[in-house]
Amino acid sequence: MSSFDEDDAFEAAAQPARVPLSQRAMAARPTPYLDGLNPAQREAVEALDGPVLMLAGAGTGKTRALTARIAHLLMTGTARPNEILAVTFTNKAAREMKERVGRLMGETVEGMPWMGTFHAISVRILRRHAELVGLKSNFTILDTDDQIRLMKQVIAAANIDEKRWPARQLAGLIDHWKNRAWVPEKVPASEASAFNNLGTELYARYQQRLMDLNAADFGDLLLHVLTIFQAHPDVLEQYQRWLPYILVDEYQDTNVAQYLWLRLLAQKHRNICCVGDDDQSIYGWRGAEVGNILRFEKDFPGAKVVRLEQNYRSTAHILAAAGGVIAANEGRLGKTLWTEADGGEKVRLIGHWDGEEEARWIGEEVERLQRGGQRLDDMAILVRASHQMRAFEDRFLTIGLPYRVIGGPRFYERLEIRDAMAYFRLAVSPEDDLAFERVVNTPKRGLGDKAQQNIQTTARSNGLSLLEGARVLLAEGGISGKGAGQLRAFVEGVERWHGAVVEGKSHIELAEEILDESGYTAMWQNDKTPEAPGRLENLKELVKALESFENLQGFLEHVALIMDNEQGESEDKVSIMTLHAAKGLEFPSVFLPGWEDGLFPSQRSMDESGKKGLEEERRLAYVGITRAEALCTISFAANRRVYGQWQSQLPSRFVDELPEEHVDVLTPPGLYGGGFGAAAAGGYGGASQVEDRAARADVYNSPGWKRMQSNAGQHHTPAAKGPVIEGTAYGLGDRVFHQKFGYGAVTAIDGDKLEVAFEKAGVKNIVARFVVAADSAEDIPF
Repeated sequence: MSSFDEDDAFEAAAQPARVPLSQRAMAARPTPYLDGLNPAQREAVEALDGPVLMLAGAGTGKTRALTARIAHLLMTGTARPNEILAVTFTNKAAREMKERVGRLMGETVEGMPWMGTFHAISVRILRRHAELVGLKSNFTILDTDDQIRLMKQVIAAANIDEKRWPARQLAGLIDHWKNRAWVPEKVPASEASAFNNLGTELYARYQQRLMDLNAADFGDLLLHVLTIFQAHPDVLEQYQRWLPYILVDEYQDTNVAQYLWLRLLAQKHRNICCVGDDDQSIYGWRGAEVGNILRFEKDFPGAKVVRLEQNYRSTAHILAAAGGVIAANEGRLGKTLWTEADGGEKVRLIGHWDGEEEARWIGEEVERLQRGGQRLDDMAILVRASHQMRAFEDRFLTIGLPYRVIGGPRFYERLEIRDAMAYFRLAVSPEDDLAFERVVNTPKRGLGDKAQQNIQTTARSNGLSLLEGARVLLAEGGISGKGAGQLRAFVEGVERWHGAVVEGKSHIELAEEILDESGYTAMWQNDKTPEAPGRLENLKELVKALESFENLQGFLEHVALIMDNEQGESEDKVSIMTLHAAKGLEFPSVFLPGWEDGLFPSQRSMDESGKKGLEEERRLAYVGITRAEALCTISFAANRRVYGQWQSQLPSRFVDELPEEHVDVLTPPGLYGGGFGAAAAGGYGGASQVEDRAARADVYNSPGWKRMQSNAGQHHTPAAKGPVIEGTAYGLGDRVFHQKFGYGAVTAIDGDKLEVAFEKAGVKNIVARFVVAADSAEDIPF
């Protein structure tokens, strides 16, 4: 934002919006900043009058074009700094935009009070007109914690059980409505049943409480300004007059409220330039509407659409692979990225037996690239879901490979993981007071601060651990009521779990029991916030991590060493992040693991949003591929552990959409003939590549490619990871039955894993426990 204070900004803005033509002509200055633009960029920069959509593909220099357009408005005298409304999605982007404009113009840009985020600009407007929506100009903006606290008060006043209907769920619901520009009375009937049929009523009460407190939340900032513009045409006309030129970055990420806000301001002059990429709209889950950019030409008849398609980031193979995937989306305006750069490697595709092997292989590839001179900072691993990070973090720590997690805490630093680990620590060592303090009231057990202080006092005065102190306090009747009963159950639970550790019970089963019996899993299952499903996935991943250890003690020691191994932030490190967090970033080498149906595309996204959800998942795949500058590697696993059991995985449908001529299929370590394994080339580790183009072509031409799974080879023998059902020791040629794939014959055996040629489904790799002998299929209760 500008350094001008508010009064200066409005005084400057209140000046006439136009200056005489003679002055504008005299104000025009040389335009060297146009010289480095390509033809499409220059066309977008010079089209200053009327609506313009700059459809900018990944890596096509849209920021350069956008800032050059602002500089052109100023340098030609078309607009003064205070006449330009430039909207970004982050304050950082606004600062960088202003700095870049200054560099292009060769001078510091002063007096641009209308460059900033939607919210920052809305605050500026709302401060001036607050009384029109019942606020005072010194209103308070609530942060998320204050917002939740206020919602809890509203829920309590309505005599609603906050445990069943949590405040965070209501907060998410109201935020969704505000993103749609719905005030309480405008929420449609189709949404009125939300929050136990009380959502709209609580929304109205919450808004009234905000008014009473002279406060607004972030959603209100746009919503109140929209209300002012719609109810007071004179105010709207004033801002339309003051701001004849509008520029919007990342238009594909706008929600309905932001869209309406922009349309109202642009109605008068129609000099609006929106910059965005419909193929990179990946934030539908937080309110973004890809339809806003798709509708631009209908909203602004006669609009000029300029496609920026020349890419300055990636190789031709990477661009073609990304283009092949995104072409399957129907809801897009369409463009084809190209580059003048020659050469480069094809996109690499590799299938692995399981997720651990995938992490192992990627770790070795990273080390190989590092030995070849590439910096770790130049490599990134982009996952669809945060729980996938655990396998890579564990692997990298095991081999001493420095890494950083971007966009969130490391796996073992996440709240739910720390809570679960505290329970495990108590089971191993009941004297662990820090672990006791962390979970004694998590989930809530009716133990307030006073009760917990009494436990500590009793323990200290008797020289006991907090667990023993709690036992003594219960025996003395120092805690009564509901809290006493739940504390007693907790203490007895810890004793029982510790006994199981001493007896040598399976630590994996015990971990699941602890999380279930403590109520911790149920706490997140009952939580209605958007974060809850991800936390449950992380807990499942934590239990899965125990498989590599003999007992809980060994696992806890491993994690303690991991957490003590934090390196300096300035050190060269591999980046690990989700695909969502990677938007806007780029790396020379990118790994995209976990391309399996259900994981990516996300089954939940498809179940909840259908075709719309699938198309957003495909856009996410496009974003992932186009983060890579020189080397892009896509991988999937044939088997993953889910709920403690192995499940066979199908490769992502997006794998089928990769164009054959731009993909190199690599041989997974140890895999052998037939289908995917035989056809692969380009070898493991890069040093022993076997060129077999004809075989590689067979991959794409064979039925196995189009819904394939990697074949397991007899030379690849991982440790058995699941019991074989008694009486199902199979031999080659044995006929078996699978619930989903039907009847087939065993063609290869690897421990408890079978390669089966099914009569109707083709060759699949199945863990033995999921099939039965064909002659006993009728006896199995599938």
